Amino acid sequence: MHNQLKTVLFLSLLSGLLLGAGWLMGGYQGLTIGLIIALITNLGSYWFSDKIVLAIYRAKSADKTEYTYLHQMIEELAAKAHIPKPRIYIINSPQMNAFATGRNPEHAVVACTTGILQHLTRDELKGVLGHELSHITNRDILISSIAAGIAAVISYIAFIARFAAIFGGGRDRDNNVLELLVLAIITPILATMLQLAISRSREYIADSSGAKLTGHPEHLASALEKIAGSVKAHPLAPHASTTATAHLFISSPFRANAFLNLLSTHPPADERIRRLRAMK
Repeated sequence: MHNQLKTVLFLSLLSGLLLGAGWLMGGYQGLTIGLIIALITNLGSYWFSDKIVLAIYRAKSADKTEYTYLHQMIEELAAKAHIPKPRIYIINSPQMNAFATGRNPEHAVVACTTGILQHLTRDELKGVLGHELSHITNRDILISSIAAGIAAVISYIAFIARFAAIFGGGRDRDNNVLELLVLAIITPILATMLQLAISRSREYIADSSGAKLTGHPEHLASALEKIAGSVKAHPLAPHASTTATAHLFISSPFRANAFLNLLSTHPPADERIRRLRAMK
């Protein structure tokens, strides 16, 4: 419940930031334009998130004969979670990782890398799948799409503000310099931090609810330890498409360092493992 309340608070702050940015940029007109762009962005993310991310990682549908155990495992967990069985895809990658996406439980997808299927035990894999199905039941794809859409609009407004500051736009150049600086520099930073906070809160919630779904928190904790080591050995190269979709994975697919940890969409693995092992 604590993390659920944090999500509501962070989303409210992010929405308020968007409204404030729109107001500073153009009063009521800027406010209206910001809301329209946010709505369009959110709808696009909501309806096409599964197709986009599967294409990015060249995921292939999991053959029922070759991956019988995976289909059976997900079918069992989906029945226990009272949702339809998601479509299952395989990503050809040595990195151990997995994600869930789709606009609702009726149109959900679970994708696993070949690395995670090869190196986790069946119990550990079940722990990971419980986490991913919890993202589906918790409607995290919708929440993350809304957060990403709002943050994207704020970044767009900041981009316009930078041009206005350079070329003398705005209602009154002398009185508007401070507003433009806030829009151009501070606002997008705050938006990013709020978006990251929302993502981290949802990961803690999925860890907890996934562990309750399987009944074995230790299995997920053990899997997260192995996944963290695999990411270090086989990190993805960060670029536009992978950075935009990194929040979907059970663990950040990038090699961690002190700076990237501040901007990570995921909480520290050690803290997630500690919380799981503290569960009764």
